[in-house]
Amino acid sequence: MELLQLFLKSIFIENMIFATFLGMCSYLAVSKKVSTAVGLGIAVIFVQIITVPLNYLLDQYLLRPGALSWLGEEYAEYDLSFLTFILFIATVATMVQLVEMIVEKFAPALYNSLGIFLPLIAVNCAILGGSLFMQQKEFANITQATVYGLGSGIGWFLAILAIAAIREKIRYSNIPEAFRGLGMTFILTGLMAIGFMSFGGMLTGGSDAAKKEIVDNAKPETKEEVPVQEPIDSTSVETVKDSLTKIAQN
Repeated sequence: MELLQLFLKSIFIENMIFATFLGMCSYLAVSKKVSTAVGLGIAVIFVQIITVPLNYLLDQYLLRPGALSWLGEEYAEYDLSFLTFILFIATVATMVQLVEMIVEKFAPALYNSLGIFLPLIAVNCAILGGSLFMQQKEFANITQATVYGLGSGIGWFLAILAIAAIREKIRYSNIPEAFRGLGMTFILTGLMAIGFMSFGGMLTGGSDAAKKEIVDNAKPETKEEVPVQEPIDSTSVETVKDSLTKIAQN
């Protein structure tokens, strides 16, 4: 159940496009046709599902402070976290090169349609962002990292597939000239991002702050106790009246 929740959360709630707006360059450039969007989306899924677990192993056994303790106690003090970006990018670039060779070999038409954007996956911030978010979340095992990598890749794939399908539909629509092209694409992306925000309440039941506010409002209000005044002695009242009468006569 935990892995399923992590998988759905990485697709819908923490979507790379609609939640963090990572990988927008390829998302905008290759989303003119559904066919090219599907090809690039599958490539991103493949790269994510390989690079995120590999970078998890690098982080666990090489980069984080004390990660080299498996070599011996004398290496436990070493901290190689400053190499995080270099090694993560190197891993991503290696996988992208592998994907590029496979696509060029078995799908030359797709390779030609993707053009320069296929090798640019190596510097796609969504790919690097998946590994960095994985490091930030501190997953307990490589299985969780793999599920997160698969979910983040599928989320990016669904985003570019949706916008590509919409752009093909509205290509011949009567759109005001000022909104044609990237203008309408940005508007549609914003609207879909708002729509994806609704999944946060469906999968998590709402934010903790909202839940706390509801609980606080449901608590019964405590009534303030009004101090009861002691009854005034009638003799004292008569004495005050006599005094005031004498003062008035004088």
